[in-house]
Amino acid sequence: MADRVPLDFDPPVRQLRALLLGVDDNELTAPTPCDDWTVAALLDHLMGLAYAFTQAARKRTDTPGADGPPPQPSAQRLSRHWRSRLPVLLEDLATAWKDPAAWTGTATAGGATMPATAMGTVAMNELIMHSWDLARATGQDYAADPRTLEVLLEFLSQGPSEGVPGMFGPAIPADPEDELLQQVLCRAGRNARWRPPRNPELPVIPAA
Repeated sequence: MADRVPLDFDPPVRQLRALLLGVDDNELTAPTPCDDWTVAALLDHLMGLAYAFTQAARKRTDTPGADGPPPQPSAQRLSRHWRSRLPVLLEDLATAWKDPAAWTGTATAGGATMPATAMGTVAMNELIMHSWDLARATGQDYAADPRTLEVLLEFLSQGPSEGVPGMFGPAIPADPEDELLQQVLCRAGRNARWRPPRNPELPVIPAA
């Protein structure tokens, strides 16, 4: 059924689930490309967005969080069962957006109502961006389907370059020769060259 809808959530959900397996408990306090978010806060945000966008696909407007912006991600609020719970939420997300009806009419999440096609694209963008955030913060590789990235780049390019508060940061100039993922990251306001800060407790070994 995925070929009947604009975007297939199955591949990025599988990728993110694989990334979750590579997260060590001692990395939960590590920084991420998202300002002031640790890995734990990022995981908390992923749980919230997976639930919210699933309900949006199902046209539910009576669920918690549908009528207002989501709470600030918090490491303290992250469920201690996130390793088992988050993969289930992600599978629900992929299943919900397989239904062609999810892409019709309007959809509501976080207090915003918009055309369902736009909401689905925003959900995909959140999934891709935060998967990259998690991969970069935990030293894992990440790649996304070029066809999906092309859709996201076109969608993001239609928005204001100064960004949309709560959704996208101000666009960062990108080289047209950059890889497609880097272009999408920059357009969404990400520093595509972000790396975790060097551990000051480790000695710096000079190059030979």
